[in-house]
Amino acid sequence: MGADTNITTRRAYRRTDDHTPGKPRIELVTEPLSLPLAATKVLIKVHAVALNYRNANISNGGNPWPVTPHGVIGNDAAGEIIAVGDQVRFLKIGDRVAPNTDTENLTGREPTRSWLAADEDGVLADFLVYDEKVLGKLPTYLDWIQASIIPCAGVTAWSALKGAVIGQSVLIQGTGGLAMFALKLAKAAGLNVILSSSSDQKLKAVCERLPEPPILTVNYAKNSDWHEEVLKHTNGDGVDIVLENGGPGTLLKSMKCTRRGGIDSQVGYLDRKKFDDAHEILPLLIDRRIILRGINAGSKMDMDDLSSVLAATQIKFDDIIDSTWAFENADEALQYLWEGKQIGKIVIQVQEKEMGAKI
Repeated sequence: MGADTNITTRRAYRRTDDHTPGKPRIELVTEPLSLPLAATKVLIKVHAVALNYRNANISNGGNPWPVTPHGVIGNDAAGEIIAVGDQVRFLKIGDRVAPNTDTENLTGREPTRSWLAADEDGVLADFLVYDEKVLGKLPTYLDWIQASIIPCAGVTAWSALKGAVIGQSVLIQGTGGLAMFALKLAKAAGLNVILSSSSDQKLKAVCERLPEPPILTVNYAKNSDWHEEVLKHTNGDGVDIVLENGGPGTLLKSMKCTRRGGIDSQVGYLDRKKFDDAHEILPLLIDRRIILRGINAGSKMDMDDLSSVLAATQIKFDDIIDSTWAFENADEALQYLWEGKQIGKIVIQVQEKEMGAKI
């Protein structure tokens, strides 16, 4: 089935790459779509795009890897297929889909990478064109807002928690979108959760929002030896898994409160301090037999596995959506995220356009 539609352009948010204080970080542009569709590509009408810290970081010039100039931001999206190329085999019009964050990472064995919003354009647009091989089907029980947080935040949390066994413990750092998705998965999997933040107010809000089973909390801003507090929560043993989101300023302490043989999943680099304690990392890593693994979202297969689990468990995520924003207010939403005001996910509700023709 080929694309037979009047749609020829899209609205998309591209980075300005102007980091002057007070200047917009992104601008709305109208640009042509890659049409007609190639044989194995599909046209997607986007309904929602969830923002991640990396979107704000890249837009403010802080990404540690090179990015394409003036790229489209965003890597968490949910949309429906409205047209397909004539050799598309596995998807059909009406399917709810999202591209994988790394469009080269299909099985986890690929030697190359291509990150959305960094190596190639991202997804903050009202229409997208992708090859069917990079798309995963999204669960149908979730609304568009909730479904949009699956591809990056969801798959990252899923990958970071791999290896966890019911009854084990996990330390989750922060109260942003990734942390809250991981919290939902961990509680559903029967894990004992310890949540850390620099804000008592945020910790209280999360505990009130997700009261059962109870969450143990640690305020790392009030206690510089916060790892000792984590150890007390685990009777001195340490947690089985850490979702390590800080980097140089937190990794050593995270390892100190990881049990022997446990896992540290490095999911972020929020703390930009120098690695002054790097000389302690290697001896501790060996002594405690810690598995230190880097997490860059996951493969397309990981997204498929997560979607299957969600469809079976029917987990809802409405309680970890911080706020939804109009498409026209995307720059304000990005600034809100950059200032760290959120608890959970920030989602852009993409304004729908009239199709003007049948598919």
